[in-house]
Amino acid sequence: MHNQEKNIRVFDYTTLMERMRRLADAYSFVTLSYIGTSILDRAIPILHFGGGNRRVLYVGAHHGMEWITSLILTQFCEELCKVINSNERIYGIYPCELLKGYTLSILPMLNPDGVEYQIHGVDKDNPLHDRLLEMNGGSSDFSAWQANARGVDLNHNYDAGFDEYKKLEREKGIQKGAPTRYSGECAESEPEVAALCNLIRFSAPWRGVMTLHTQGEEIFAPLCKEKPKSEVTARRLSELTGYRLCRAKGLAAYGGLSDWCAEKLSIPAFTMECGRGKNPLPITQISSVYSTMRASLFLFPTIL
Repeated sequence: MHNQEKNIRVFDYTTLMERMRRLADAYSFVTLSYIGTSILDRAIPILHFGGGNRRVLYVGAHHGMEWITSLILTQFCEELCKVINSNERIYGIYPCELLKGYTLSILPMLNPDGVEYQIHGVDKDNPLHDRLLEMNGGSSDFSAWQANARGVDLNHNYDAGFDEYKKLEREKGIQKGAPTRYSGECAESEPEVAALCNLIRFSAPWRGVMTLHTQGEEIFAPLCKEKPKSEVTARRLSELTGYRLCRAKGLAAYGGLSDWCAEKLSIPAFTMECGRGKNPLPITQISSVYSTMRASLFLFPTIL
């Protein structure tokens, strides 16, 4: 297990920010910026490596219970910094040389409010306290919370099959904010999603997007009609991780980041369902999950 994980049980927003700032302070080739803020005004950090015009994006923690994906991406950032700094070769590539032609952007935690709720619960001084308890069925136990601070499931808030998803919502009796599955009043209604969509729109062109979720050891790769090579990339990711390729079904087939990237912008996009078990995956799995994902994280830009 990574040394810094031996003494922690969870990976919350404060821990994330400490480690992001530490990297930016320690390495001159790392740029720390922010895509925007959450409902509760938490800045959403993103790290940039390289300066090339071929852009690649990794995104973690759309969902509160899936905070371990933030740790996976942070651990990758830390290892990438060491490899670049020493100009080492890894998986047959020299990242120091590769990143002269690429910009790799890593956004570990899109939903900081949801992560904080899931880990720490909701304080009584939270301005949304009463509404949150109502959305949570009157319970103060937020251990199963996936949504953002307004009860919107961020990975159903993108403009990809949004109207179709709304019909399924009504059929399932989902009518308002909830711990999971509610898509919001309209696509991109949530500041976290709107900020990410604007980053993608206005920082084009992007060669590919990888989104980390948990769990199931599966890969969802929406068809990207204008980029047929995306199917080859998906198969290569499957080979690198051992995860099986799947097609999303039911509610999972609508409103996600990968769907939006592929359908609306023709950007090859891949959803990695990391690990196996029950969310939230325990931090004791970080070593095995990171080991499985490690090669795909290093090699993703080269197989697009």
